[in-house]
Amino acid sequence: MIRRLGEGGGSPGGRRDTWHHGRMSDAAPVHLVIGEEELLASRAVAEIVAAERAADADVEVRQYEAGNVVAGELAEMLSPSLFGGRRVLVVGSAHDARKDVVAALLGYAKEPDPDVTLVLLHNGGGKAKTLVDGLRAAKARVVTTPRITRPRERVEFVVAEIRRLGGRAGEEAAEALIAAVGTDLRDLVSACSQLVADTGGKIDAKTVARYYRGRAEVSGFQVADAAMVGDVAGALEALRWALHIGLDPVPIADALADGIRTVARVAAAGRGNSYQIAGNLGMPSWKVERAQRQARGWTADALVDAMRVAAECNAAVKGGADNREYALERAVFAVAAARKGSGGR
Repeated sequence: MIRRLGEGGGSPGGRRDTWHHGRMSDAAPVHLVIGEEELLASRAVAEIVAAERAADADVEVRQYEAGNVVAGELAEMLSPSLFGGRRVLVVGSAHDARKDVVAALLGYAKEPDPDVTLVLLHNGGGKAKTLVDGLRAAKARVVTTPRITRPRERVEFVVAEIRRLGGRAGEEAAEALIAAVGTDLRDLVSACSQLVADTGGKIDAKTVARYYRGRAEVSGFQVADAAMVGDVAGALEALRWALHIGLDPVPIADALADGIRTVARVAAAGRGNSYQIAGNLGMPSWKVERAQRQARGWTADALVDAMRVAAECNAAVKGGADNREYALERAVFAVAAARKGSGGR
């Protein structure tokens, strides 16, 4: 469940919800998501899209970037569909919108189409401030995703994230995980997901210590990310340092397998915007976006080969192979070879 940090504020006539994790209570035709924290902003958008899908399973979702849109296209995007049906239009980087696009958006917000839900993402900076003020005046739903910078906020985020995934962890475990993985929210989300999956959800500081040891910048996820894009040198460097400072081989093997599975699932979902695919696959949109980037250069057959490599690596690492470190290095080379064989560079 998403935790609401607070509510209220904003310009007179505007409505504002502040999100950390959570769900919006009632529908609105125009939403403005504000915040620099990309992960939380993506989740806010995903919640809006999910609410629309719950109301209408056939709703169409389209995604655009404000800097690439001209006023004429915007009018077409927002015009009633010839075939009827509801639509959700997600417009990213609204702070990059041109003046004529800002004017068109504000004009539309005053009389929105009842069959269209418009979602705009703004980074909260000073650019396109007229758009933000105008949307508030037009009574758009304003969602603020605060940037998490304080240690206490990160601890609360990790505790809430593990709870959201169905697990339980106290502040001591959250602090240990942050010390081991680092402060990047995406890395923390991946680590929380892996821990809940591997432990059944009961996580304490000792659990974290078994999985993550050493400096915060190194984790199995960095090894996996480098391997999936063909960066053998980077993957080996991260792997060897992680092993040198005592990181257990098991979470590294798990991270590699998870990375391959994620890319395979996203690639199999076909082309489409990240929010729609995320809803279909039940994963966060930022993870889909990363997998879409990593999927470039992979074929379906090559991903099957990579999954076979990951399965063999997991069996070796968890089955007590004589040299677990060598099994991991061999897996990195094999994954890279599979990608190269599919034409990836």
